[in-house]
Amino acid sequence: MSRPAWPGDAAPYRRTPEFTETTVPKGLLRAHATRPGTWARLHVLEGRLVFRDLVGGTEMLLGPGIHPLIHPERLHEVAAAGPVRFFVEFCARPGDCPAPT
Repeated sequence: MSRPAWPGDAAPYRRTPEFTETTVPKGLLRAHATRPGTWARLHVLEGRLVFRDLVGGTEMLLGPGIHPLIHPERLHEVAAAGPVRFFVEFCARPGDCPAPT
């Protein structure tokens, strides 16, 4: 299955608070996906985070400056690889921005 390219007109509309290895929500640690039309980008500020694309079967070790793109409705999960601080930025294309949650 090929993944769509990151749309050039996608813009941030919301971000999570910063999480650490002790505050990461349990929902992010198990299989989950963004809503239709919602793209996401992980931002690791300190430490390391494991990102698993459950559809493609790939795993990446993320550090500061490495921002995997999370495509709409694609199953994925994360895991702390020791002490970490990160947040998630949600993006949408004009006209596709989901209602705030």
